[in-house]
Amino acid sequence: MPKVSLSALPVSGLFGVVKPTGPTSMSIIHDIQQLVARSKLFVDGEKLEKIKGKKIVPGRRGKHAREAIKIGQGGTLDPLADGVLVIGVGKGTKKLSDFLNCTKEYQTTCLLGCETDSYDSEGARVRLAPWQHVSREQIEAALPKFTGEIMQTPPIFSALKMDGKPLYEYARKGIPLPRPIDPRKVTVHSLEIVEWLGHKHSYAWPEKQLSSEEKKAMETALKGGQDVVSIQDEPEELPSDQPPTAFVLKMKVSGGTYVRSIVHDLAQSVGSAGHVVTLTRSRQGRFVIEPTEDEDRSCVPWKIFEQAATDVGDVDSEGWTEWEREVIQRLEVV
Repeated sequence: MPKVSLSALPVSGLFGVVKPTGPTSMSIIHDIQQLVARSKLFVDGEKLEKIKGKKIVPGRRGKHAREAIKIGQGGTLDPLADGVLVIGVGKGTKKLSDFLNCTKEYQTTCLLGCETDSYDSEGARVRLAPWQHVSREQIEAALPKFTGEIMQTPPIFSALKMDGKPLYEYARKGIPLPRPIDPRKVTVHSLEIVEWLGHKHSYAWPEKQLSSEEKKAMETALKGGQDVVSIQDEPEELPSDQPPTAFVLKMKVSGGTYVRSIVHDLAQSVGSAGHVVTLTRSRQGRFVIEPTEDEDRSCVPWKIFEQAATDVGDVDSEGWTEWEREVIQRLEVV
């Protein structure tokens, strides 16, 4: 790892952050920018004097933009998701595109019996389906269909555009798709069950449901792109005290792979429905939660930045605060 020396300051670089579940990726970037923009690690002394006492406002232009430090991330994580978020500062932002198509690793929990519009627990119920017949052996037997080079259709509730309009607009407004959603070729390097939770968990289907009008709008949109569409419920009688089956998958995938779609399609392949209730990105290229290879770089826990946002704390003998020391230990200088 390149050594950060006082004579080389300020620097540009890349480092990883362990994003928690809940906040958006943009809010993480905003909070980190407030610290980075006031650090001698990334900003020269003259600029630090100019912005002393000022609030850093992302997106400002003109003179304010020249005073601001460039910062960005190499691949958004949804609010539901946690794990590795690669941050670029200064010239490091020019390297962030490298992380869009790099190999990534995820761990995700699938809850059977319910399909949602977003394919995860943040969305609304679209369809209920039988789940009691699904066994671990059935899921394991289906995994090879989703391993290797596969064609994957993105969910209709996504920001991908068709003829200049986001797919989710077609679904919400009941506008027929002009054509089927184009499948994408992705590579699933490995896919395995790491834990069969069965009924021993606290997860539940979302309470929010699509209204009959919203379902009709979604069906109308989908019928514009394919011949047969059915999002009708197929409920089964359930013991009131028994939650639906859940299990945990671990996967290594190429850039552009929709983890939510793998969970959705896998559940359908065994005659059920399913959605994501937890999602952790454990690797993004060489940035990882737990290093296992020589080139791996660990990430800064979010609590370090969270604490610094309220109190940066004391400096050490070299003049660094705790969050700066943590970043220096993991920084890839560009």
